[in-house]
Amino acid sequence: MAARPVRGFTLVELLVVITIIGILIALLLPAVQAAREAARQMQCSNNLRQIGLALHNYHAMLGSFPPGYISTVGPHGAKDDQGPGWGWAAMMLPYLEQQNLHDQIHFDRDIKDGSNATPRSTSLSGFLCPSDDGATTFKVDSLNDATPDYSVPVTDTSGNPVVVGHSNYVGLFGNPEITPDPGFLTTDIDPVTHEDSRGAAHQGMFYRNVAVRIADVKDGTSNTLFVGERCSSLAYATWTGAVTGGQVPPKIPDSNNYGPEGAPVLILGHTGDASDVPPHTPNSAVNHVDDFWSFHPLGVNFLYADGSVRSIKDSIDPSVYWALGTKAGGEIVPSGD
Repeated sequence: MAARPVRGFTLVELLVVITIIGILIALLLPAVQAAREAARQMQCSNNLRQIGLALHNYHAMLGSFPPGYISTVGPHGAKDDQGPGWGWAAMMLPYLEQQNLHDQIHFDRDIKDGSNATPRSTSLSGFLCPSDDGATTFKVDSLNDATPDYSVPVTDTSGNPVVVGHSNYVGLFGNPEITPDPGFLTTDIDPVTHEDSRGAAHQGMFYRNVAVRIADVKDGTSNTLFVGERCSSLAYATWTGAVTGGQVPPKIPDSNNYGPEGAPVLILGHTGDASDVPPHTPNSAVNHVDDFWSFHPLGVNFLYADGSVRSIKDSIDPSVYWALGTKAGGEIVPSGD
């Protein structure tokens, strides 16, 4: 029998097939990436919901939310934090099923004390946004660091760099800026009015040595921000607290030549106010290290004081954003916003 000739693909046919496959991949890849990011954003939202449940369980047990952080104040003014510095997230660990880690912490000793080396450097997945692929731990920069790259770390009593667990979630200090207005961080607080020695009412939910109650949220818990995202592309934050002697380096490069921020910025953030020109809304290119930022497209996830989690768009009206940052400012927040 005569053998049939074997006919293969021509070069043109192979190129056409490869081109079609390439086009299909190009069409499908964005959809796959979008689906993955949607799942990561959902996990981030769930992290914040768990934090909200823990904070409200803490309030139910102790009658108030945890203070922003605990510190004695030295003789050199309101910014003279002398530790121990443990913050709101460390205090609520038992309500996040982290009782064992909580028991390892010596809360009566400074965060940077050698006895706290193991717990302070622990990374917890519940405090990490899955869209942020930054380091899970980091060295805290020194307040006295004069080098241009901000590479000199705080050291513990043994001379070792202080390494802390990274967190993508920081508490709402309120507004305006955190460090430039140290009057909001004084410890001379009236137990009834929750006002400092200047008579300026604390605006947000977390402050030094001040435990806010639900009754203090006069604007309504559904109109008050509680905890928000800050990703490592803007600045590193931690769940541990305000590390004594530490600071947060400025975003590099910083077009506004804005300097380093104090240790409270490691665990606190703000919504800014009308003095910020242009406004520091979520994910704004002009944001400083004490603002809010995420890798999610078009917005940042926030936990509200009522326990709900919502994404605030980058395009939010700045005046609404400022209003959400206060707990008793008396502003009216339109329901549509």
